Amino acid sequence: MRRSSSITLKDNQQEAALFRRRAAVAAVFVLVMFGVLGSRYYFLQVTEHETYAVLSENNRVHLEAISPPRGFIYDRKGRLLADNQPTFSLTINRQQITDIDAMLAKLRPILELDDDDIRRFKTRARVARKFEEVPLLLRLTDEQIARYSEAKHELTGVNINVELSRAYPYGDMFAHALGYVSRISESDQKNIDPVRYAGTNLIGKIGIEKYYENYLQGAVGYQHVERNAHGRLIRVLKKTPPARGNDLTLHLDFELQKIAHQQLAGRRGAIVAIDPVTGGVLAFVSNPSFDPNAFVGGIPYKLYAEYRDHIDKPLYNRALQGVYPPGSTIKPMSALGFIHTGVADWNSSISDPGFFSLPGDTHRFRDWKKEGHGIVNMHKAVVESCDTFFYTYSDKMGVDRFHDWMKHFGFGEKTGIDLIDEKRGSLPSVAWKRERLKAPWYRGEMMSVGIGQGYFTSTPLQLAMATAIIANGGKHIRPHLLKSAEGTSDFDTINQPDYTVPYNGNPEDWERMRQAMRDVTHAPNGTARATGAGAVGYEMAGKTGTAQVKSIKQGERYDESKIDPRHWDHGWFIGFAPVENPKIAVAILVENGRGGSKVAPIARALFDYEIRGTLPAPVSAAAPVTAPPPVVAPLPVAATPVATPPPAPARSTE
Repeated sequence: MRRSSSITLKDNQQEAALFRRRAAVAAVFVLVMFGVLGSRYYFLQVTEHETYAVLSENNRVHLEAISPPRGFIYDRKGRLLADNQPTFSLTINRQQITDIDAMLAKLRPILELDDDDIRRFKTRARVARKFEEVPLLLRLTDEQIARYSEAKHELTGVNINVELSRAYPYGDMFAHALGYVSRISESDQKNIDPVRYAGTNLIGKIGIEKYYENYLQGAVGYQHVERNAHGRLIRVLKKTPPARGNDLTLHLDFELQKIAHQQLAGRRGAIVAIDPVTGGVLAFVSNPSFDPNAFVGGIPYKLYAEYRDHIDKPLYNRALQGVYPPGSTIKPMSALGFIHTGVADWNSSISDPGFFSLPGDTHRFRDWKKEGHGIVNMHKAVVESCDTFFYTYSDKMGVDRFHDWMKHFGFGEKTGIDLIDEKRGSLPSVAWKRERLKAPWYRGEMMSVGIGQGYFTSTPLQLAMATAIIANGGKHIRPHLLKSAEGTSDFDTINQPDYTVPYNGNPEDWERMRQAMRDVTHAPNGTARATGAGAVGYEMAGKTGTAQVKSIKQGERYDESKIDPRHWDHGWFIGFAPVENPKIAVAILVENGRGGSKVAPIARALFDYEIRGTLPAPVSAAAPVTAPPPVVAPLPVAATPVATPPPAPARSTE
């Protein structure tokens, strides 16, 4: 049986034609693509060459601001009080990050960021220029640096930079005088030159740091740097170095400040010491104090809340802003006013039964000495601090003449010290009461005012200035901390009294008042005789004062044992040394210090150092009645500073 089959033969010509057609199409496609590529290449390399060259260069080369080192601050003997030390900060380069919020979210768990950190960053980013790296965290800890290093391969545009940051080597000792620097806030941004502060994260907030900010800041520098695609620095192409701010030398003396600080340990109060010739402030202490280093770079909210809410108010500058009744410390100034207005002279005398009453009135304004001082002239009235003498002649002088006279010593006005937020206290007059309280002046109110109570309040700084005016024989001086400055910016410093006013016209009266104050500390009947006892090589002058905190009823006596310790009297002492050619004048306040004679020994320690170079024995801190939070050293119980107290029955306990 025959089998049949069909065989299909291959058509080579047909397949060759098909291949040629496909090859032609492919060739055309390739040529078209090369044409497109060539035209694009021409567009990029020729037509848009300049544009993309600039973009490429900007992506590779960056202009970065260099923060200037802040000027140093020294004491009068050249000891460094405010330093600059290298610290690590974390910054974000916004040009290298497309989604800032996503990056912040990634950084939050790595660096344990909180909402305040994010908010502060965004505030700074809004006002910073595009090329500037914006700081996220300042003063990184070793742990934060380690965490960043582990994850830095995922953190393009996030860098750690080394920069100089402020450091205060003596912590709380100079805090209220120097102040501190901290992060530039949103409100600061509205008032500063963004060009001058480019790359700068810190600005002076209070104290000398704030007052002389324009001179301490310095001039910003710039550098052109080359970075790779990951933002890592390759090289510096060009650099304009910054100029360091002015170095400031203050009148403050480290050892004197240290002594004053130690003398107030465990107590609330203030000490101001002034050179009565130049007005230079030699010591400026407010206690309790705080560590300014905690504020550099931004203080944690919890720590700030502890400072802010502490019962003893360590952030409060008592020397500059605390207003208190000055008590009997004003008696030397008042007595000179009696002479100036003609209501009394050095021979004027009274018989003191231990109280004073206005004519036709049975109310008794008591003397601190129940049985009275006997026959009292002006000299004895100052030495023994006789209230009755000052009741008598203050009544004759009247409040308006008293006001006009005491203004010569700086009461009721700011002293003009080179610090911010100074308080002026209150110096009453008829017009003052009518304007402030919408009430008439009553004659009996002068009794309290005449012994530094009632409506009369003063700051420790004002009292130090008034004491210096007595010490130098009537020269009005402006207290100031700055002694000299060196650097690129020139400015004048104050080294001489503003002017001299012969208030009385008789230099002998100033000398006699200095001798009366000398007897306060050296005479057997002086209220601070224990302070002057045993002084070697010099004599001092002074005046004690006791400021009433809590009023007592007519007919009652002050019994400290029955009063809350926060309502104990404030203790004051003013003084200067040596009596001839004084070199130092001081005002010392101890809140609830119980009396001026108990406070006066503090002045002895200051005088011994300034006059003789003698350092006192260490002072043990008084134990607090209540334990404070651990952010500050143990503090004593004390009353809140008195602002403008209502008039109270006058009382003084010297």
